[in-house]
Amino acid sequence: MSNGNLHRDLLHAGAEHPGIGHLEGYADLEVALRQVDQLLASFASENGVDSRTTAANSVSPALPPPSQQQGEDVRDALLQIRANLSRVLESYDQRVEQIQQQSAQSHSVANITQRIRQSLDPGEILNSTVLEVQQALQADRVVIHSFEEDAGSVVVAEAVVSPWRSLLGDRTSQAIAEQRIAYFRQGVHRAIDDVEQDDYSPDLLALLKQQQVQAELVIPILRDQQLLGLLSVHQCSGVRHWQTHEVDLLRYLSEQVAIALQQSRLYQQAQQLNADLEQQIVRRAEQMERVLKYESMLKRITDKVRDSLDESQILQAAVQELTLVLGLAGCNSALYDLEEGTSTIRYEYTHSIPTFYGRVAQMDDSPDIYHQLKQGLYFQFCSLYPNPQRGRVAMLACPIFVDANSSEGMEQAVLGDLWLIHRKEYVFNEFEIRMVQQVANQCAIAIRQARLYQAAQAQVSELERLNQLKDQFLSTVSHELRTPIANVKMAIHMLKTTPSEAKQKQYLGILESELAREEELINDLLDLQRLEESVFPITVERIDLPNWLPALVEPFRTRISTYQQTLEVSCPDDLPPLLTDPTILRRILAELMNNACKYTPKGLGIAIEVLHAPPNDDEEFASFTIFRLHNQAEIPNTELPHIFEKFYRVLQIDRYKHGGTGLGLALVQKLVEQLSGTISADSADGWTSFTVKIPSRG
Repeated sequence: MSNGNLHRDLLHAGAEHPGIGHLEGYADLEVALRQVDQLLASFASENGVDSRTTAANSVSPALPPPSQQQGEDVRDALLQIRANLSRVLESYDQRVEQIQQQSAQSHSVANITQRIRQSLDPGEILNSTVLEVQQALQADRVVIHSFEEDAGSVVVAEAVVSPWRSLLGDRTSQAIAEQRIAYFRQGVHRAIDDVEQDDYSPDLLALLKQQQVQAELVIPILRDQQLLGLLSVHQCSGVRHWQTHEVDLLRYLSEQVAIALQQSRLYQQAQQLNADLEQQIVRRAEQMERVLKYESMLKRITDKVRDSLDESQILQAAVQELTLVLGLAGCNSALYDLEEGTSTIRYEYTHSIPTFYGRVAQMDDSPDIYHQLKQGLYFQFCSLYPNPQRGRVAMLACPIFVDANSSEGMEQAVLGDLWLIHRKEYVFNEFEIRMVQQVANQCAIAIRQARLYQAAQAQVSELERLNQLKDQFLSTVSHELRTPIANVKMAIHMLKTTPSEAKQKQYLGILESELAREEELINDLLDLQRLEESVFPITVERIDLPNWLPALVEPFRTRISTYQQTLEVSCPDDLPPLLTDPTILRRILAELMNNACKYTPKGLGIAIEVLHAPPNDDEEFASFTIFRLHNQAEIPNTELPHIFEKFYRVLQIDRYKHGGTGLGLALVQKLVEQLSGTISADSADGWTSFTVKIPSRG
């Protein structure tokens, strides 16, 4: 081929392939390169030059003299075109390889991202991540470290190929973990081609050697400036240069893992909240069921309180309801006697423990317990030592308390208590305690109502008795008043019609006697009224009892002799003088002597004894004189408590039918009190004794 033909061919190639450096396809570049090689081969054959030498060397071969300069230009142009095409093809090959790698990595990233987003299980997310990264980077090992507070770090996910050992579950020291946290929390990564050539601390380098690591790429897993962990790629077979796209891949994946972990945590929090809500709903349902049971129990107890005035029935129902509703081993209720200082179990219901019904406890033996209960306070405790009958149990004690502000007619006090016995490890909650307190309040209401009802019934009975006494008194007084008046009228009539002087004297005696009787009755009524109004005068005199008493007794001897009774008087001569009102004392003893004569059967005895008694430490008077009057006539026990009441008469022992107003002993009691003394009576073994204790006012 001539140089002119070659030039035409080059022009033809340039026309066919304009902008040869801007070919779009790899196939076009290869065609162009083959065409250039063909032109060079044709040029070499025409000029006697080896085309391979021409194509391989950048120095132009010798050309024939006639067209040397033109041939050199053509050859240089062809060689330059070929070199440019080769460089473009080589760059294109590298770009294709890079695109293929990026495509493969993008595919891996897409797979990993898809798997991460498809799962809300943190374990599955981490395991998928390390496996995909290991396969994408063809690494020997990929691990994820998780940091634990004050406990270093631990490998929580791993993908490793043989023969390199597994690090799953391995922990690092707190010191190494703190080094890594301080470095990676800033968001920087670390790509180490050769761990031997890096500035690792000695302890971290020793750890990496122990883990067979020769090169590592570490990316922090960060979310909201919080370091969640580390994504580490290990090359154990040798050193490795980490490419930029590999670092970018891991940084992108670490962000996706952080997002997924955060979503997983939010999901788990939502699941936990949902589970907590479900548990709260279950607990609330159980609580509502308990509330309904408790309210039903309180309603049953309240209904019993409303429908019944039987204290025992209500309290027995309360301890039974508490035992069954609360699932107790037993429950009891005790009533207090604050004066005696005792607590007695009166009501009880047991399920699995021995009964303590009727047990009496002395409050002073357990002051800590009963002091708190008497203050109206509840408490619960468990047994430190096993009880011989109950073993070890948990107990709740709640007082049955009456508040004076809400309990008209009753003083503020603790009436009793409720004791609830449960298994030893049980703790009564606040709701149960409030419920038990409400039951205790209902028990207090029941006791209050029952006692008020009993008091009302007693008052009704007392009013009926007083009304009966009043009627009896009016009948007696009217009889006592009418009888003397009738006798006076009869005596006056007989005086008018009887001329006999002896008869007139007899009728005048009847008049005097009946008038005296009428006067005595009126005086007794007036004296009793003055004594009740505390306007009865007292005149204190010195009384020599050995001389004074016989004069008082002497008028009764004739009467005693008439009824064939006996009288004994014991009054020592050395008795000290008594300073008191002699008139009142005479009236007291005379009334007692009169009653003794009236109610002592024929042939039986009456006795009077006088004693001197020194005062006690808490008494204000210097000394006392005791008068004891005994007579052989027994008063029934049912009558004895009432003998000092006004208008009260013991009719069944009035053998001589003397009658009377029933004011005598009531007047005596008031007179004794006027002298600051005391009087008491007892009756047993056929004898009745009155004891009068009079202080000396000196």
